Amino acid sequence: MKNTFHLVRRLTIFMIALTIEASSRHAGAGLTAFETLGGIGACSGSYERSNSGWSSRLPFDRGTGVAALRDTIGKMVADLQIEQVRLLDRNMSVSLLNYGAITQGWWIDSTPLILGYDGPEAYLEDRFYHGAIVGRVANRITGASFDLAGARYRLDPNEGANTLHGGAEGLSRQIWTLQKLSDREAVMTYLSHDGEGGFPGEVRFQLHVSLSFPNLTYTITAQPDRPTAISIAQHNYYTLGSPMGVEDFTLQVNAGHVLETDAHGVPTGNLQDVQNTALDFRTPGRPGKNIDHFYVFDNDRDAQQPISTIDAANGLGLQVFSDQAGAQVYSAGSLGAPFHAGAGLCIEPSGYPNAPNVNAFPSMVFSPERPYHQTLTLKLTGT
Repeated sequence: MKNTFHLVRRLTIFMIALTIEASSRHAGAGLTAFETLGGIGACSGSYERSNSGWSSRLPFDRGTGVAALRDTIGKMVADLQIEQVRLLDRNMSVSLLNYGAITQGWWIDSTPLILGYDGPEAYLEDRFYHGAIVGRVANRITGASFDLAGARYRLDPNEGANTLHGGAEGLSRQIWTLQKLSDREAVMTYLSHDGEGGFPGEVRFQLHVSLSFPNLTYTITAQPDRPTAISIAQHNYYTLGSPMGVEDFTLQVNAGHVLETDAHGVPTGNLQDVQNTALDFRTPGRPGKNIDHFYVFDNDRDAQQPISTIDAANGLGLQVFSDQAGAQVYSAGSLGAPFHAGAGLCIEPSGYPNAPNVNAFPSMVFSPERPYHQTLTLKLTGT
C-alpha cells in the first residue's frame, strides 16, 4: 500500500488516455483494444495469453505511437496512467513502458525474445524486475547501509536485512518521463531526490533506447549533485523465442572469476576462480537453473568482443556487449507464476555488488565532476 501511494504522488498527467476494458483490471488480463492516436501514429492490435504467461503478439501492428494506458489498478489506485511506446526497425520491434523504464517486449517478426506480462498493470505487482532499469544501486547491499565521506547512510531493506536493486521504491518502481520518441529511439528521464531509498544526493537519470537491426542498445547516464553510489542494471529475461528457456540454451561468459557470496547472495569481497567448476562458461555449456552469480570481466578484455553469448536450439542467438566491470548471470531458478523456473536467462552488467562496503572493489561513487555512464548493446544473431 505504501509503495502504491508513493507512485500516485509522482504520476505524470499525459494528454492522451485510453480506457482499458474492464477485464484488464484484473492482474494478468491482456490488453484487448488500442485506439488510433491522431497525429501520433496508428496503434492497433491485441495481446494473447499463452500457457507460459508471455505474449506472442505485438502490442502495435504498425506505425510508432504513444499510448497512455488508463486503468484502475485493483481498488487501491484510480486513474493510474502509464505510457507505452513502440520502436520499430525492419522486422524487429520493442515495447517500452515509462513505469520503471521497463522493456515490456522485444520481437523479431512475431517471435518474442524476452519475457513480459500481457498487460502493464501486472508490472505494479511484479517481484522479479521483468525488463526494468534497476538501481540506484543494482544487486545487493549488505545490511542496507554504507558509509560515504564520514556519514552513515541507512537504506530501505527490501530483502531481509539487505537492500536489493535500490530498495522497494528503486528506479524500477518510478514513473519516468518520456522526453523524446522517434521510430527507432526513445529517451526517458527520472529525477531521484536526495534521500530517496536512503541514498544521498539528487540524481538526474537518463535512459536512451535505440533500435538498429539487429541491435538493441541501452545508454544510461546519471548526473548527481554530490558524491553518491550509483550502479544500474537492465533486467531483461531472455527467451529467444523458446518456451523452454534455459533448458534450450547454451551459454558462454568470458570471465574466469565470480564474486564469492555469503548465504544471502551478498559478495564477501573475495574472488572465486571458476576453473573446474559448474560456473565455468568460457567454453559454451548448458546453464541449468541454479546460476545466480556475478561474473568479473578482465580489465584488459577486448571491448569489441561480447561479454556473453546465448544460443537457443531454434537457431537464434544473442551477443551481449557491455562497458561494465562485470555482470550478474541469473538463470531464473526462483522465477514464479505466471512463468516457470528457468523460463528466461538474465545477463545484468553493472558495477560490483556491495561495492560501497568493500574497499577492494572498484568504486561506484560518482559525482558532479564524474557522472555515471553505461552502454549495453544486445545483438540478435541467427535471423
